[in-house]
Amino acid sequence: MAFVFAFIGSFASSLSFNVKGYKLFFAGFSGLIGFFVYSVVQGIAGYSVFSILIGATAVGLYSESAARILKSPATVFSIPGILPLVPGIAAYEMMQFLMNNELIEAIGKLIETIGGAGAIAFGIMLVTAVFRFMTRLSRKKSECGK
Repeated sequence: MAFVFAFIGSFASSLSFNVKGYKLFFAGFSGLIGFFVYSVVQGIAGYSVFSILIGATAVGLYSESAARILKSPATVFSIPGILPLVPGIAAYEMMQFLMNNELIEAIGKLIETIGGAGAIAFGIMLVTAVFRFMTRLSRKKSECGK
């Protein structure tokens, strides 16, 4: 059921980014893929930040691929796709611990929240950098072949 909500959340957020037509489905599917990969890795590894990193990398791969196939910017698929991965529960729990004056637990949740946010950024950035490098490499090869 969580996968359905990941799809719906990504699909609905795509509406606010003015994604139109059939691309809405692909933007929603981006969130489903990311959350699925996150869930599988979380079940195997048990580390939330690592799971978020792998999920964000999957979203990045899907987004870059869908962008080339559907001739759209990759952000159309990556931004809605990472929303199910955002460590909002950890941030909420951090605030609860702070309100209850449980500072050690709050610091732990703060580190988890910052780590999750950094993992999302790094996962997307890594895939984008690899795709750009490969694109430049193929352009240079095609220019040399002329």
